[in-house]
Amino acid sequence: MTAASRIAVYPGTFDPITNGHIDLVNRAAPLFERLIVGVATSPSKGPALPLDVRVSLAKQALGHHANVEVRGFSTLLAHFVREVGGGVLLRGLRAVSDFEYEFQMASMNRHLIPEVETLFLTPAEQYGFISSSLVREISRLGGDVSGFVPAAVSAALEARREGHA
Repeated sequence: MTAASRIAVYPGTFDPITNGHIDLVNRAAPLFERLIVGVATSPSKGPALPLDVRVSLAKQALGHHANVEVRGFSTLLAHFVREVGGGVLLRGLRAVSDFEYEFQMASMNRHLIPEVETLFLTPAEQYGFISSSLVREISRLGGDVSGFVPAAVSAALEARREGHA
């Protein structure tokens, strides 16, 4: 195992971070010396929560792991992975519908950063249906998202909905 292969990068928009994301980190963290959760700016997605809030919420949710670091980034993922010395890209696959997109992204990343492997993890069964976009929509319409996200995330979404954030 090379030094880089002991550093994994789990990139995403995390808008917001969900219990599914947290489950993936909880299961992946013991497999690597360092796990860097890269929170992407993703302006094309029009995130509901600003980058600094998403980074802060992820740090709160994942702070109990000594080997997990949360960092925001606004560069090409390949550049970010090289910058942090990553050797593995972690991606979650919830359903077959995720596979086509993730396969295409893994293939592109293989061309951009051939020294980095993509590793897919499937969610624990109780989290397979959760997505950030569904959580945002439920929250936007006044629904209870507390079963899908940490309490701090639920509070941040509620504050945003009420115009306090």
